[in-house]
Amino acid sequence: MKKQHKDLNQNGNPNFSKNQTKVQSQNKGQTQNQNQDSLNQQINLITSDLYYNIDHITKTLGNSSDIVIRDFQAGKNGDIKLGIIYTDGLIDSSFVQDFILDTLMVKIRNSEVDLKDLNLPNWFEIIKSFSLPVGGIEEITDFRKLFLHVLSGDTVLLVKGFSKGMVIGSRDWVDRGVEEPSSQTVVRGPKDGFTETLRTNTALVRRRIKDPNLWLETKQIGEKTQTDIAIMYLKDVANDKTVTELKSRINRIKIDAILESGYIEELIQDEVYSPFPTVYNTERPDAVAAAILEGRIAILVDGTPFVLIVPALLVHFFQSSEDYYQRADIATLIRILRYISFFLALLTPSLYVAISTFHQEMLPTPLLISLASQREGVPFPAIVEALMMELMFEILREAGVRMPRAIGSSISIVGALVIGQAAVEAGFVSATMVIIVSLTAICSFVFPSNSIAMAFRMLRFLFMILAATFGLYGIILGLIVMVLHLNSLRSFGIPYLSPNAPFILQDQKDNILRMPLWSLSKRPRLISQKDTDREGRISPKPPR
Repeated sequence: MKKQHKDLNQNGNPNFSKNQTKVQSQNKGQTQNQNQDSLNQQINLITSDLYYNIDHITKTLGNSSDIVIRDFQAGKNGDIKLGIIYTDGLIDSSFVQDFILDTLMVKIRNSEVDLKDLNLPNWFEIIKSFSLPVGGIEEITDFRKLFLHVLSGDTVLLVKGFSKGMVIGSRDWVDRGVEEPSSQTVVRGPKDGFTETLRTNTALVRRRIKDPNLWLETKQIGEKTQTDIAIMYLKDVANDKTVTELKSRINRIKIDAILESGYIEELIQDEVYSPFPTVYNTERPDAVAAAILEGRIAILVDGTPFVLIVPALLVHFFQSSEDYYQRADIATLIRILRYISFFLALLTPSLYVAISTFHQEMLPTPLLISLASQREGVPFPAIVEALMMELMFEILREAGVRMPRAIGSSISIVGALVIGQAAVEAGFVSATMVIIVSLTAICSFVFPSNSIAMAFRMLRFLFMILAATFGLYGIILGLIVMVLHLNSLRSFGIPYLSPNAPFILQDQKDNILRMPLWSLSKRPRLISQKDTDREGRISPKPPR
């Protein structure tokens, strides 16, 4: 009877075999999905189980109050179960409400399309390609990328039955806006500056260079912070070897946190034990655009307005953006003043110590008598006097920087006047020393870059010690060692003293002298070795 009943079911129902095959196929598919989900859970991949994914995200993020995780249903009859994850405060809430939740929960339900009639594999693609009226959508398959995007301000959408998710660009956080740079001000030139938002900074550069060869490569650095950094350069202008070397150094960075571009600057610089910087930093978009057009590479870091530029040569630290906005003769005069200020800031205190201690015969008799009369009541030698006053001024400078802006400058000025005058009247220092320290301080503020000014401030103390020990011979010895050290430095393979050592004649047009713009027909030779001609230059003869 059992055999006849079995034959009857098979012969009497022509669809029995087809249904049985379908059931077996479905069971096999479910088994495969379960096996795949089990494997995904072991290797930290997104599974097709929506509620497991949500539970895993909640536990991993510690049920943080700023992480919004919500599951909901879409379709006319609620056929599709979805989950949405984002970080409150880093996203555009109106964007998420209007273009994601409203679209999936309301507009699809009121549309004529019934998702129930569609096959399961089509749901994900229909939601991605037809249902979401948003710009950037990216597919992800593992939780590591999911956490990175969620904590960066993106919104992640998960669909039940699919072991992948959708990343929807919804970043929008508080930005202080584009303001004038505080550290590199100019009289004539653009007044906009970089901010702490990476995308705003890249847009400021794109606004100035509308060339399709301006390439932008982004990656994350920092095991804990996952800080976004961007490398910008002109493909047909930048040296390929320099680009490759920069990427190699960045890829070798292994650190928990990158909180400012100074972290990267210290980790990729050529020489660690040197007071001279081999990486340039600026917060001016026009300076970055000009450097990229010369063939250099910009490194932008999310969370800081200071952008790094490589390679950086010594001559670059004496140049300002304003040099190219003024006439050539005015720019040349200002550059000469900067080089004079360099020698005054570096050598003035040491020359005073050397001459007053060892080489009094070099001074005219009236000046020597005047200096001797001033130092008659000073109980300290010249080197102690100089070190004490320089140290006091450095303390006042730092105090002025750390104080509130409203009173910082006034306190530093009043402090310098009061302490200087009181020190002279009390007989601790001579009036000449106060004048020399003041002149040195003023000259140290002339440089456009603060990093090179810091190098001269440190070397000034070393030169004073050499002057007190060996006199003028010590100063000359220190200069020789400094020049030899500068000749040994490289910035991503390029000599630090270029175009002076090695001497490049064509690059002298934009070195100490700044020739007219119509004569600057070539890019710096050692920086840009491919496209050295400046496109779109005007006639060599100035217009009449």
